[in-house]
Amino acid sequence: MIYINAFLVTIAMLLGDGLKVGDQAMDFNLKNVDGQMVSLSGNQDVNGYILVFTCNTCPYSVAYEDRIIELHEKYAARGYPVVAVQPNNTQRSPGDSFEQMQKRAQEKGFPFPYLMDETQEITKTYGATNTPHVYVLNRESGDKFVIKYIGAIDNNSRDAAAADQHYVEDAVDSLIKGNSVKTTKTKAIGCTIKWAS
Repeated sequence: MIYINAFLVTIAMLLGDGLKVGDQAMDFNLKNVDGQMVSLSGNQDVNGYILVFTCNTCPYSVAYEDRIIELHEKYAARGYPVVAVQPNNTQRSPGDSFEQMQKRAQEKGFPFPYLMDETQEITKTYGATNTPHVYVLNRESGDKFVIKYIGAIDNNSRDAAAADQHYVEDAVDSLIKGNSVKTTKTKAIGCTIKWAS
């Protein structure tokens, strides 16, 4: 598994466009705001994940925080918890430092892990470009997770009540029912990721 993941990382970074729908999701071992390390394979009780690349400082991410919490509260017990990853380089975006992540997670009462991608390797491998950027993962066998959806949470970044297309919910609902995901990719709307120079 380690060698396969290393190979996927190399290919994705060489291609520069990240993982696609249908690809095996890359596992990781990233530091949570509670100081513990978190990996996809570390939780044997899940059927998949709602993986969200998000941050403290992007207004779009802040606008979606309550919706991300709601996604976790709705789907964690059904086997699809949220895992959030902060992808920004903290020298370019000091408000996204680990300490600020801890503060924000406590203020909002995040019920899900909020992880720091310090090297930005995971972000590059997945191909995330914006915050927030969502990947819905489904367990296929053992510790193998496959990407079933990539993109936005819904179709209204400003007003949750005005959204009439709920891409992530539709994807997870389909997976829970054993159906294929109808909309597999949408454009992620948000701030661009702050890469290390």
